[in-house]
Amino acid sequence: MKKSWSMVVTGSVLVGLLAGCGSTQQTTGDKNTASPEAKTAQVNLKATVLTDDLETFKTAYAEFSKENPTIQVQFETVPQAQYYEKLRLQLSSGEDIDLFGGNMDVFLDTGILEPLDDYIKKGNVDVSGYGPLYDSLKVNDKVFGLPYRKSNWMLFYNKTLFDQASVPYPKEDMTWNEFRELAKKMTKGEGANKVYGAFLHPWAQTWYMQGVQTGASIIDKDLTPFKKGLQFRMDMEKDGSIMGWAEQITTSAHYNSAFQKGNVAMNLIGDWHVAQLRQAEAEKKISFDWDVVPVPHPDGVAANTSLATPVSLMMNKNSKHKEEAFKVIQFMTGAKGAKQFAAKGFLTGYINDDIRKTYIGDGSMKPKNIHYFVEQKEYPEYPFLPGVKNILVNNVYKQEGEMALTNAQTVDQAIAKIAQRVEKEWADKYAKDFKAGKK
Repeated sequence: MKKSWSMVVTGSVLVGLLAGCGSTQQTTGDKNTASPEAKTAQVNLKATVLTDDLETFKTAYAEFSKENPTIQVQFETVPQAQYYEKLRLQLSSGEDIDLFGGNMDVFLDTGILEPLDDYIKKGNVDVSGYGPLYDSLKVNDKVFGLPYRKSNWMLFYNKTLFDQASVPYPKEDMTWNEFRELAKKMTKGEGANKVYGAFLHPWAQTWYMQGVQTGASIIDKDLTPFKKGLQFRMDMEKDGSIMGWAEQITTSAHYNSAFQKGNVAMNLIGDWHVAQLRQAEAEKKISFDWDVVPVPHPDGVAANTSLATPVSLMMNKNSKHKEEAFKVIQFMTGAKGAKQFAAKGFLTGYINDDIRKTYIGDGSMKPKNIHYFVEQKEYPEYPFLPGVKNILVNNVYKQEGEMALTNAQTVDQAIAKIAQRVEKEWADKYAKDFKAGKK
């Protein structure tokens, strides 16, 4: 990572986390003297997972329970909009939750995560299937969660709209400028009948993506690479080829419903959209044809370079059944669980040839070009460090970007303020050894 704040985050950042996570589990008896009956007694665990993942976890658990009949797992969820906020509150209040899923970095400052390194070593877990994700998830050289899936970005497109307009489909190797021109070409009509060339969700990721694709990080001291992406989105709004940010907010426009409506030619979003569209087709909510190609890329960057955000399964350090809880983590994030998620159209954290074939399928299900997902060059969307998601992504980049998108400030002003706030609101708290001007 280039001249990144992550280089100055010291071991003291997570002292509280590691101290809390290093505590040993208290038991009422001696394991060595436990009776055979006690060892085979049923154990009940509670797991909170993301709404979109709930049914797949239940399906995978049906397979897990065949091998582990004495481990009962109750899976629950929280509405997406309140998921992380509510789950953090539940965990901090001591609610009896053994396992939970989501973006690991959101929980790094809570001290609630159990380190998994000893369990991984004891279970002789093969971590090679996680590839570079495994090391990128380490915090102070410790593993606090294993990825059961990951979110990579792709460009979804409405083939029917392109056919009707007699315009060639998006290319697999397309620069952002070529994407902009194609969006212009596919835009037509007005008002309720308008067809937009593309849809970019209000998230900051849709504009800072261009900088990350070059290898830059959102905690770099020089944030110049992110100017182009923010200006690009503003230019597309001026073109009229995407819905403006203000209109998106006032109308509560959402990437899924917008694309399913059938008047958006191209939709820039993550791999989870595959499962959403397949479900919509099964429920006969859409009738148009669709496919995917790699996201556009900056000049000089290889085609099919994307962002990747691991979604992990983690253990509560206060769980009374840690060994059993880890068995669930090992299964769900390993080859057997990954195959269940891949069959549902989720891009998995663990991958091998068998899982890759399962994910791609036999060609009977859309998208036809799903193989692009397992051929990507990936950059982490953001560094997996405490506070980056909550402070920078959800606040700093979001707020300053919106100020530019509403013409309350220029792009240069937005990027300059982001740099200042990265130092003041994040680095001052988590990079305690930083001195002004230090690289």
